[in-house]
Parts: sequence; C-alpha cells; structure tokens
Amino acid sequence: MRLVTASANPDKVAEIAAILGPEVELLPRPAALGDVVEDAPSLEGNARLKAAAVAEATGAPAVADDTGLEVDALDGAPGVRSARFAGEQASYADNVAKLLDALVEVGATDRASRTARFRTVALVRWPDGRELITEGVVEGHIAHVPRGASGFGYDPVFVPVAADGSPGERTFAEMDSAAKHEVSHRGRAFRALAATLREL
Repeated sequence: MRLVTASANPDKVAEIAAILGPEVELLPRPAALGDVVEDAPSLEGNARLKAAAVAEATGAPAVADDTGLEVDALDGAPGVRSARFAGEQASYADNVAKLLDALVEVGATDRASRTARFRTVALVRWPDGRELITEGVVEGHIAHVPRGASGFGYDPVFVPVAADGSPGERTFAEMDSAAKHEVSHRGRAFRALAATLREL
C-alpha cells in the first residue's frame, strides 16, 4: 500500500517507515505544499489537519501523526505543544532545556515526581474523507540530564518503563532503533495502524 506522508521531518519519516515495514510504501510530502498550521486543541485534530491537507493536494491517501509528551508535574504540558514548547522555531535542544528548567522550577527532583508519558495519534486520511485512527502510549519518567545519542526530540530525557512494566533505566536516546520501536508510543501507534490496514 502507498501512503503519502504528511510529515516533512526526516527523522520522523524514517522512524515511521522502519515501523511500518515493507508492506507500506511511504511517498514523500509534496515539496510545493506549504506548511499546515497545527492549531487544533488535540493530537488527533492536528494529525487530521495535516493528513487532510496532503490527501486533498495529492488525491491519494495520506498518513500523519502527532505526538505529545505529557509531564504530570507540569499538568500535562507540553502536550499538544511539544514540538513548539520553547517557541515556533525551537530546536530539539531548546525544548529539552525548557522542559528540564520547568521541572526544576516546580521542585520535581525525584523519579516519582517526574512521571510522564508519550502519546502518538496516527491517522490515515483518504481523499473521500474516510479515516483510520490509532493511538500509542508509553509511560515513563524524565531524566535529570540528557543521555544518549540516538533518536530525536525529547528522546535523550525520556526513560520509558521496561517491557515488564518495571521502572526503566535507559532513555530512548540510549536505545538502538529496534529496542525503541518495540516499546515506543510511535511504534505502538503505527503497528496498530499497519495491522488495521492489513485487515482492510
């Protein structure tokens, strides 16, 4: 099956392609398509905005996702604003630095007070308006300092729970891609998406 990707983030596209595997061919986002304003109040809403814009522009089914990091000590922030937590043009490092500073400000010093989860909504939109939506969630906590050189975004500070549900020790950025995909929010969302596409 061929899907046009709505993401222009090469890190994210590579990760999605690896998770979906050879059954799904990801076609690149049209270069002429302008940025889609992600102003929906939810992850699902933002994924829908992106996928609908690409499906309309290409006349082909499009796949999009939106991911949020929800930190309990920050009342669920950055949430839907995760990619822009430190500003519209923020780098990965900018967002991580703001997150760590915010946790210091609220006095979240131990693991129990730094609990968080990553949530991904994956959405396929067909030109006729049909949609397929899946979600993936992984619990964990925020490390005190960035660790590891793999991944992107908040990966250097997010420590997922282990596969058996016990507290994790490694950040996503300290894992190889296979280990990360096995437990990650995006891995869970897109494996569910691939399974449902096979059924269709």
